[in-house]
Amino acid sequence: MSARATLSTQSEYNLTMYLIRKQFSFSASHQLVNLPADHPCTRLHGHNYIVEIVLRAGQVDARGFVVDYLDLKPFKTYIDDEIDHRHLNDLFDFQTSAENLAKHLFDWARLRWPQVVAVRVSETPKTWAAYWDERYVNIDQ
Repeated sequence: MSARATLSTQSEYNLTMYLIRKQFSFSASHQLVNLPADHPCTRLHGHNYIVEIVLRAGQVDARGFVVDYLDLKPFKTYIDDEIDHRHLNDLFDFQTSAENLAKHLFDWARLRWPQVVAVRVSETPKTWAAYWDERYVNIDQ
């Protein structure tokens, strides 16, 4: 094998990534502020949220995992114990939009798992907001 072929293979390998996703859910109420008075989101309302965490790695660990899904249990515990069935405005000092929730959950998860590259939050079956690492732009893979 030539050095050129080895370099090409190595470069291609460095661009290849493993990707995993896991979804979690919670129900919560909130009200958005700083919107026109007639905007429906200014009223107290709730959602059945879906949260998706996305992790990636260049190589899998000795078990063959990016991260063992069971190791993500602290994320589920945080959502279940701290956010589920609560009024989000009482929990957070930011506008509780799906976008800001995605950033909050991304930051929380990234501190624990450096493989986290994105968090997506859905308030309805047709809407998603995401916050992701700028080095990882295609979250639709």
